[in-house]
Amino acid sequence: MILHPGILALLLGAFISFVLVLFAAFAGVKIMVRRDASSSSAEQLLLERKTYLISTVVGLVLCFSIFSGLLFLYTIDDIHSLFIGAMCATGTLNANPIGWNVLLIKGIIFFLASLWVIINSIDQHCEDTPLVKQKYAALPIIAFLLAVDFVLQIWFFSGLHPERITSCCGSLFAAGSRTVAGELASLPPEKIIWIFYLAACSWLSTVLLCLGNRAGWPRLLLFLESLLLLPLSLISVISFISLYVYQMPSHHCPFDMIQKNYSFIGYPLYIGLFVGILFGLVPGIGRVLGKTTSLKRETAKRERKWLLLAFVFFSLFLVLSSWPILFGKFQLFPQ
Repeated sequence: MILHPGILALLLGAFISFVLVLFAAFAGVKIMVRRDASSSSAEQLLLERKTYLISTVVGLVLCFSIFSGLLFLYTIDDIHSLFIGAMCATGTLNANPIGWNVLLIKGIIFFLASLWVIINSIDQHCEDTPLVKQKYAALPIIAFLLAVDFVLQIWFFSGLHPERITSCCGSLFAAGSRTVAGELASLPPEKIIWIFYLAACSWLSTVLLCLGNRAGWPRLLLFLESLLLLPLSLISVISFISLYVYQMPSHHCPFDMIQKNYSFIGYPLYIGLFVGILFGLVPGIGRVLGKTTSLKRETAKRERKWLLLAFVFFSLFLVLSSWPILFGKFQLFPQ
């Protein structure tokens, strides 16, 4: 099991990422303590060079961490056939429930690592690099999460045994089952549809407002709406979007849609959701961090692109989610 190419890539990548970010975190502490932007001594020049080197290495490492979530999804779906009773990635996760924690940690790492890379890019384009201390202060937190991710993956993959009988998504996401997934599947879809589309329209309207208004409050509003829209969208996938994708009134699994039988529609759907929400968070964070003249200038250069990316990617999620509802033959609520 552990020799599966996807598993080896995940474990090796997680270990290398943790080691390099841990080294960068220790070096970052030295930089934060001894850095003096007003000094032009040889020591300060050496620290500046280390700053750019470390930032570049960490940025590349975190890029792997950002995409490792997709690799994890692909791998656990690919090996589900090895387990009795498994029909998709849900069966693999149920074979060793630690996998659910891995999935959660990878989601958190995706957002934190992506935000670090974006903030680092802004900082490196400012002549006074005003965010050096803030971005290096965040590295120990990211290093800790990468360590947890690595340990949990070892625990998860080493605990998978093909002879173990596991439960399929039909039992876990069955309406009425005494699990969190079952409770979400039991939510009334007619109400969730209204709540989701009202929230999505409000979020898109706020994005358009930010594009046409330079005030700070729409960015902060977009940040708060993004924090709420992500869990609501995931709930909606389980509650009603999955039903239309599978054209079955009782199949609520959020993982089957990443399989070939459904044209791998789950991958662009989830990418659209997570990337759209990510760029919905960035303008608000940019306003909070943009206290200096250089930061205000650099965030202003990028803000329109962030907002357009947020709009495009979340619109992709909406289109893929709404297409089977509007044009599919399946009707959840017969006329």
